[in-house]
Amino acid sequence: MRWLIVAPASVGLGLLFSYWHVPAAWILAAILASGAMALSTGRELPLNPGVFRFGRGIIGMLAGLPLVGVPLGVLGGYLLPGLFVAVVTLAIGVGGGLLLSAKEKAVSPETGVLSMLAGGASIMPVLAKELGADFRFVALGQYLRLLAVSVSLPLVTAFFPTPAGGAPADDPPVIWFMVLAVVLVAFAGEALGRLVRLPVPSVLGPLILTVVVSLLLPDGLTLLPPELFRILAFLTIGWMCGGALSFPALRAFARQLPATVAFILVVIGACALTAVPLAGWLGITYFEAYLATSPGALETVLALSSEGGAGPAVVAVQMIRLMAVLAVAGWLPQVIRLLTRGR
Repeated sequence: MRWLIVAPASVGLGLLFSYWHVPAAWILAAILASGAMALSTGRELPLNPGVFRFGRGIIGMLAGLPLVGVPLGVLGGYLLPGLFVAVVTLAIGVGGGLLLSAKEKAVSPETGVLSMLAGGASIMPVLAKELGADFRFVALGQYLRLLAVSVSLPLVTAFFPTPAGGAPADDPPVIWFMVLAVVLVAFAGEALGRLVRLPVPSVLGPLILTVVVSLLLPDGLTLLPPELFRILAFLTIGWMCGGALSFPALRAFARQLPATVAFILVVIGACALTAVPLAGWLGITYFEAYLATSPGALETVLALSSEGGAGPAVVAVQMIRLMAVLAVAGWLPQVIRLLTRGR
């Protein structure tokens, strides 16, 4: 019965936020609608397992699709600079997460690190749920960072000279058999991921399967999910996070809000400083280097990159860092045990 109120409210808010160009509009709309219902009734709002599985699969596919558009040769040429940016970002995220966990005993190391890792904001709450971390805390921290980065990026980059002009590409036309292929990959990816024992198979399975299948497709065909599927996936992530909210969870996050805001400022500043040597290393403009090192908000980064006529460095470095972040997040329990060994 509660879903008869939450679902339309989520769609209405999502349309409004999209019109206002709010970052992560559909996810934030779903968090607000489902969170308000959970808090007002004092009960969690359970999500249909099939819908959640499909949403996770689509999120994994969306994470994998940018890798398809970058040739392996291009990625290889930017491997060392990309790893340099990834190491800086991961060191700040993992270090900040472990410090937060040490300071606040109610926050587990997994929860602290996943809430602080920059990149893949829509994936981190799903990973948190799979790894047994507090996905509500992770979602609130990730989307606060995403909001800060998305709002600041256009304002900051407006002061930098751009390489050239450009225009973002439109979505390809919807083909019915490719829609069926998208559904199949979204559902089958998790099963295949479990079969080959991937960490967090619900996300990494569809991600890897998307890359493999896309490389086999003829030119002109793509596994890009239709916009309706993408919206449903974003709503699903928001419903998962908002539907589990409670006043104790909000109070716990509020206690850590100053530390979270301080971390966001540190990671934005560190990435801006990292862009200086990166620009000299690759022989690109600071505009391109700043976008390449931006801590998240990938959709905003790619849009600004396209509009500014940036070269392949932006996408290549962002993708290398995203792969590194996902690898660390997927094996997070093992990484934490390694880092805390002997304590």
